[in-house]
Amino acid sequence: MADYRYQSVEPASYSSINNNNGNDGGYNSGYGSYFNQQAQKNKRSKWIAIGSVVGIIVLVAIGVGVGVGVAKSRSGSPKSAATNSNSNGASSSSGVVPQTDPNDPSTFVKNPALKKSFYAMAYTPYGSQLPTCNNSLADVITDIQLLSQLTTRIRLYGADCNQSALVLEAIKQTKVDMSVYLGIYPIPSDAGAAYVRQRDIIKSALQTYGTDHVLGLTVGNEFILNYLGDNGGTTQDPNGAVGNAGADLLLTNISDARSMVSGLGLKIPVGNADAGSYFNNKILAAVDYGMANVHPWFASQAVQDAAAWTFDFFATTNVAPANALPNKPPMYIAETGWPTKSSSKEAESDGKSLASVDNLQIFLDTFVCQANKNNVGYFFFEYFDEGWKDVQFGGVEGWWGLFNADRTLKNVKIPDCASP
Repeated sequence: MADYRYQSVEPASYSSINNNNGNDGGYNSGYGSYFNQQAQKNKRSKWIAIGSVVGIIVLVAIGVGVGVGVAKSRSGSPKSAATNSNSNGASSSSGVVPQTDPNDPSTFVKNPALKKSFYAMAYTPYGSQLPTCNNSLADVITDIQLLSQLTTRIRLYGADCNQSALVLEAIKQTKVDMSVYLGIYPIPSDAGAAYVRQRDIIKSALQTYGTDHVLGLTVGNEFILNYLGDNGGTTQDPNGAVGNAGADLLLTNISDARSMVSGLGLKIPVGNADAGSYFNNKILAAVDYGMANVHPWFASQAVQDAAAWTFDFFATTNVAPANALPNKPPMYIAETGWPTKSSSKEAESDGKSLASVDNLQIFLDTFVCQANKNNVGYFFFEYFDEGWKDVQFGGVEGWWGLFNADRTLKNVKIPDCASP
């Protein structure tokens, strides 16, 4: 069986991508729109960074201390949007999963419309953005109950608002087969403040819960993309002088994260995530794994071609360069999916296909089982629609969920195939 994480593939309908030519970050002109739009996406990351700086004082009061205390009960109602029923058997009331014992989250009733077909899912708990930090254990338990019916793996992007401990406590209470890649979201321009804050939150979570349900710790998400954007532009080679300067900053965090984990007497892989076109080789050579965001929507692909393009891009642009390094870090697709809606008319198409539920179904049907068959490690993007992204950015940004914001399944049929 082919394994796209460890060997290059070139579907017949796609030409190879020229790698690392020193001028455009390793891409040929046929993928230009993808690189430009990936660069534009770093505005979302910058907004998160601004929120993080504003919320430091809030976090000191809430983020570090809330974990174990909050994580002892399933009190409070899930914060979610209005009820949104559909024909696929999803919960009829928003944010609620039926339990045979209302006091025992492990007794939740499974939804026959959900299939454990996904290798992994991208997940950010509701309300986990600074400065508000209005997430709750009740919400996270509901999410884990639903996510565990789709996959055995999830990834987090950061640690603010104590989301690491909330997720691990929810896994403990639901007693599901679920493991998580924890995340630290460093900010290039804050002299390490965001890194230290999140490192200490994760340290506390690891001290409380151990590593039984932790698959790895991802340090950095689109760090090099953002660093290039802040220092001369994202058309620069991520392995050039500016990219290497950014890499040196992040490598300090990566080394420190390793020391934190080993200092606890624990062993977990430490990795990095970035936009598929912006990996730095110095970073990849120092980590245990890499995660690449690969979005056919931002490459202006027709939805019928999207899955094949994703496999080709990932294999040629991410897997092959990683395999050329001495440590040969395994590579995963950190994000891939298809938006279902746009808040503006001008953004409803990628040039060839629309943002729609029907097209999400096409991508599900053409990507998920094929990726599983070929042992591609991927994180489907994403669990549910995130309204804050729509408010801040508009367009398709808030509408990538498999579920609506109220945790009801969109009008799609989940592929039925075993995941690796």
